[in-house]
Amino acid sequence: MPHFLEDLEAGQTFVTPGRTITEADVVSFASWTNDNNQVHTDAEFAKSTRYGRRVVHGLLGTSLCLGLIARTGVFEGSAVALLGIDGWSFSAPIFIGDTVTCTVEILSTRLTSSGTTGIVERAVSLRNQRGEVVQSGRMDLMVLTRDAAIG
Repeated sequence: MPHFLEDLEAGQTFVTPGRTITEADVVSFASWTNDNNQVHTDAEFAKSTRYGRRVVHGLLGTSLCLGLIARTGVFEGSAVALLGIDGWSFSAPIFIGDTVTCTVEILSTRLTSSGTTGIVERAVSLRNQRGEVVQSGRMDLMVLTRDAAIG
């Protein structure tokens, strides 16, 4: 069920379902981004790197945050636009086989001058199966008010 501006307030937290990252995910991401860096795509090369195995593309993790958030349904039907990804940090690697979840904390909300949309400031963190934060930052969003969505 979508949450409109009036349904959101500072301090609310939403946790997404998990998603296990597969070999196919990494191969597909490398293919459509043309990011074929050996640290992602060459198992033998990756054995000699600091982690001793392939690392999932950082932006694959970031992209997964958006998809995982969509799976909650919280912003589906109310979102107007992603306003930016700010202060994003990659604090730990993600590996093939890791299961990630995303936590969204509402920092603030405010009505725009149009009166039909609002800005939702969100802190987002991506965690692995051990609960370690692997990525985090801000993903602010413009959402509809309930009246704008119904009218």
